[in-house]
Amino acid sequence: MISKDKKYRTKSGREVRIYAVDGGGRYPVHGAIFVDGTWSQENWKSDGSNIDSLEDSLSLIEVKPRIQHAFWLNVYRGSLSTNRYNTKELADLNAVQDRIACVKITIDCEEGEGL
Repeated sequence: MISKDKKYRTKSGREVRIYAVDGGGRYPVHGAIFVDGTWSQENWKSDGSNIDSLEDSLSLIEVKPRIQHAFWLNVYRGSLSTNRYNTKELADLNAVQDRIACVKITIDCEEGEGL
């Protein structure tokens, strides 16, 4: 079920705006897609499929929020530190003498990925 509270794109990757989900009839979802620099009106079924089944590329896909976070880990011979640090400076301050590397780990994934 399509919701006005979520973000969508088309299967072909076009940006989507949803205006209403209670329009009635077979195509109750009303919105627009961004095409060639302008917004073009479009309608969908309540499941997000497009009016024209031959044009599946205009069907809706939910865009989930991305999680982006970076942190630093100290690496020791034979192990990693169990502590992560928000800056390299903090990792350096908390390192012990036998550190062999300090690596930046970057997480960039969709919310819910891997669950």
